[in-house]
Amino acid sequence: MNKIEHIGIAVKDIDRANSLYSQLLGEDPYKTETVISEKVITSFFKSGPNKIELLAATEVDSTIAKYIEKKGEGIHHIAFAVDDIVAEMNRLRKNGFQLLSEHPKKGADNKLVCFIHPKSAHGVLVELCQEIK
Repeated sequence: MNKIEHIGIAVKDIDRANSLYSQLLGEDPYKTETVISEKVITSFFKSGPNKIELLAATEVDSTIAKYIEKKGEGIHHIAFAVDDIVAEMNRLRKNGFQLLSEHPKKGADNKLVCFIHPKSAHGVLVELCQEIK
């Protein structure tokens, strides 16, 4: 794993959250994107070399909607950049980590992604991200 790629924050209202984080960070999001397969809308902010991803549900049955219903708004996941997501998934499986998918999926911000189950990482949802070239 190369670095922390971003921190994901689950929010109820993307417009209100964008306004708040724009004020907090002093900049507007550099990208907003809907990921239809995950039923979310995302906004990305930069803070120095770091990124924050806000995630809001677009449908009541989405993973983010269920997360917020259960745990409320807040930090949802931490994402790590990787060079070869398939190799990293295989390495983690061999080391006993439970992955939430068999294969990487297309995610937001031009990335292939895979999540590690929180039970495998002391309660933290971990995302692997590989830039799509």
